[in-house]
Amino acid sequence: MRIAMVSEHASPLAPLGGVDAGGQNVHVAELSAALAARNHEVTVYTRRDDPDLPERVWTERGFEVVHVPAGPPEALPKDELAPHMGEFAQWLVGDWQRQRPGVVHAHFWMSGLASILATREVDVPVVQTFHALGAVKRRHQGDEDTSPPERIQTERLIGKQATRVAATCSDEVFELARMGVPRARISVVPSGVDLERFTPDGPVWQAPPGVGRHQHRIVTVGRLVPRKGFDTVITALRGVPDAELLIAGGPERGRLGEDPEARRLVAHAENAGVGDRVHLLGPVSRDQMPALLRSADVVVCAPWYEPFGIVPLEAMACGVPVVAAAVGGLTDTVVDGVTGLHVPPRQPEALTRALCTLLADPARRQAFGVAGSDRCRSRYSWERIGLDTLGVYQRAGALRRQAGRAGQAGGGSW
Repeated sequence: MRIAMVSEHASPLAPLGGVDAGGQNVHVAELSAALAARNHEVTVYTRRDDPDLPERVWTERGFEVVHVPAGPPEALPKDELAPHMGEFAQWLVGDWQRQRPGVVHAHFWMSGLASILATREVDVPVVQTFHALGAVKRRHQGDEDTSPPERIQTERLIGKQATRVAATCSDEVFELARMGVPRARISVVPSGVDLERFTPDGPVWQAPPGVGRHQHRIVTVGRLVPRKGFDTVITALRGVPDAELLIAGGPERGRLGEDPEARRLVAHAENAGVGDRVHLLGPVSRDQMPALLRSADVVVCAPWYEPFGIVPLEAMACGVPVVAAAVGGLTDTVVDGVTGLHVPPRQPEALTRALCTLLADPARRQAFGVAGSDRCRSRYSWERIGLDTLGVYQRAGALRRQAGRAGQAGGGSW
């Protein structure tokens, strides 16, 4: 099958840790590789954000990346990309008319917009993965939400017009149903984890000078944005004696002082009296991430909301227990009392209690770690996610053929 992945802002080639580079980049790269490994022809379309990028790049993992000229060839915040989706769509039309894909898989709402527009001229089924929903973001961020005002309404239209929608967690299914997307057209396909890279056995991260002086280590990972809840973890640390907190993500360590969120977190740690126990590491490479996670006694994921969240899977695959906010996809991946503990979001006191409970019980930590590793291998391998995704593609093709026959019989069009 020829598969067109559309990921307008999240290139599978981009370095991780920036403001707009995170879980979606990993998802698109790993899913594309998994499908290519099953001998499918996969092309990822992403926006050109550098004039020196080649139009097409063949990756060593077996899929192609195409840099689509849409808007200025420079890095732009993803919230400023919507006006360029018409140009993006027209470029797709030209490429797909020359070589038509069997299915289009759009990632994020703007990719969905470009894909729906393009497939009006090139009749191909569209599978949509939102990765995050504007209505949920608006609910949690309120006036601080920088999304374009048309996002929520556009997502409703995309959800209704896409052939199928692949939700990443059960919580998203309810959100999509509230938007008016028929439940019969929604499938749940979570993200996955690289089980060859993230394993319980392997090197353990070596701390730089000044880190590693405490009995216990807590690790948290993500982009340095407020919704990730790092300030909640810092506050909780006040009640967790002899434990250090390592925060991985954001700009290089030498530039952390230039980052407003990094400065805010450092100031918060000082004000909370735990400045000497909080360490901002900057970005940690994919090669080094398993070693960092293995070095932790507990990995914490405490966002306000989280559409899915790959970090808990990576920690579980490394055999490390997870304490996670009971939001979004984290309620699916982390099994409370089995692979980790759930806590209410934005409640540092509850997080403190959970951390103290686990850090005082090494046997329970070990049991959670073993269960987490087993769960990842049985449910979240990319091979399994690839197979689940192919099932969605097959159903999308069958739906399109049925709709086409119905349209011909009724004199209308799909």
